[in-house]
Amino acid sequence: MRSTGFRRTLAALSVCSLALAASACGSDGDDSASGKTRITVNCMPPKSAKVDRRFFEQDIASFERQNPDIDVVAHDAFPCQDPKTFDAKLAGGQMEDVFYTYFTDARHVVEIDQAADLTPYVKELKSYDTIQQQLRDIYTVDGKIYGIPRTGYSMGLIYNKRLFEQAGLDPEQPPATWEEVRAAAKKIAGLGDGTVGYADYSAQNQGGWHFTAELYSQGGDVVSADGKKATVDTPEGRAVLQNLHDMRWTDDSMGSRQLLVINDVQQMMGAGKLGMYLAAPDNIPILVKEKGGDYKDLALAPMPGGQGTLIGGDSYMIGKKASPEQIRAALKWLDHMFLTPGDGFLGDYARAKKNDAPVGLPEPRLFTGAADAKDQQVKKANANVPVENYQAFLDGNQSLDMKIEPPSAQQIYSVLDGVVSAVLTKEDADIDQLLKDASGKIDGILARG
Repeated sequence: MRSTGFRRTLAALSVCSLALAASACGSDGDDSASGKTRITVNCMPPKSAKVDRRFFEQDIASFERQNPDIDVVAHDAFPCQDPKTFDAKLAGGQMEDVFYTYFTDARHVVEIDQAADLTPYVKELKSYDTIQQQLRDIYTVDGKIYGIPRTGYSMGLIYNKRLFEQAGLDPEQPPATWEEVRAAAKKIAGLGDGTVGYADYSAQNQGGWHFTAELYSQGGDVVSADGKKATVDTPEGRAVLQNLHDMRWTDDSMGSRQLLVINDVQQMMGAGKLGMYLAAPDNIPILVKEKGGDYKDLALAPMPGGQGTLIGGDSYMIGKKASPEQIRAALKWLDHMFLTPGDGFLGDYARAKKNDAPVGLPEPRLFTGAADAKDQQVKKANANVPVENYQAFLDGNQSLDMKIEPPSAQQIYSVLDGVVSAVLTKEDADIDQLLKDASGKIDGILARG
């Protein structure tokens, strides 16, 4: 499940540009009439996203000036990947040469034999060895490399520093365990006047999404390593639900209103009536710009529990039919656009700051070593948000197991939604039976593939 607000919102009317409307989106060959190596790429911001579109076009123009033998043809789309048409475009030869994917797509694209093997070429990608190993591993299948990570998000604990102070809690020492979350939530709820200590989702598959993140934080998993069996009916799964039950019914720290979704919780936090909830960093500007919050009050801590956290993100893969010249051109383009610290479409923080975009939010670190140091230095120099509020999140993430969503995620989340909603709406909910039933349903989903 994507983290709302994480990616730029795009609103294009078509995937292929008008100039190519009569042909496939992918390149027909390596070379255009001018003899250049031609690549098509997707996920360009549409004209309606004026600033992002301008930046993207500027960066392509800069790349082509530096590489006069390469012609980049970009297509916009909304969304960058539509799950309803993704497989059909791949199978029908309509996909761009260089195409956007979610982390959860990697193995599937390889299994349907639509991705180029990049292993012989990655040594030509200057940035590849600087990318976090656990992100590279997502696009490594059977020892071969099929994609290049571009961005990522991870879940953490957003909390209101002002409410922490009012409740007698230290806002510089956020909860590190679920026991500490429960204790802090009880004190915050004790402020009264409709204040809620901790809120969680439990509808529209979002409850299942958060259950998964909370299970990861306890060291558990939703499915077995081979993806064939459910692993929710475990001590870790029971611990997640028991904690929610106790905060809701014993402590009354989650409020009486339940079956919440992300917008409900964001409204509560923006209004200053919520102490904590799980989210990714991209929620913070939404809380400020759309929900009435204040950057100085909003802080982010790593996932409680200290074991793991749910991550998501995206990458570019290259089509199976791409020539060696197109693959090399694509890797050069990815380096230029997305993978040069402090520069390019995602890394030019000075340009973003000049255009009043938030700089300094605690996105998970894509790079390591000197590249990471450069990226952090440039980001810090251009920060326009209170970065000290997010340091705990950045530091704590370094020791967590970063885990992507399970296979058949949305179907599984639908099952787990019912489990979470039952615990939060029925005081006498039978946790053991709920997990047993959910496990059987998830086994059925996995068996159907």
